Amino acid sequence: MNILFICSRNKWRSATAETIFQNHRFHQVRSAGTSAVARIKVNAKLINWADLIFVMKKKHKQILTENFREEIAEKELIVLAIPDDYQYMDEELIAELETKVSGYF
Repeated sequence: MNILFICSRNKWRSATAETIFQNHRFHQVRSAGTSAVARIKVNAKLINWADLIFVMKKKHKQILTENFREEIAEKELIVLAIPDDYQYMDEELIAELETKVSGYF
């Protein structure tokens, strides 16, 4: 399964998720951001690649709905409700990510 994690700037939350899940035996993982200044900006190619999309906040889902309506029409989008309160690879962020996606990994 191809899994895409999305936050705003793709520097802390989604980048951490990609790092901690990147060597999973059964899933391919990538990350992107919704902001114009994102490290990797979300695009139609990434969305089409993904079987499952995790977004950190409701606003990310809204942005995807506004900009990629066709591409996400058949996709499962899950809001993790993880605030932008963490640095890259923060131990609390890792624990929260692992807990919230445990049913999918």
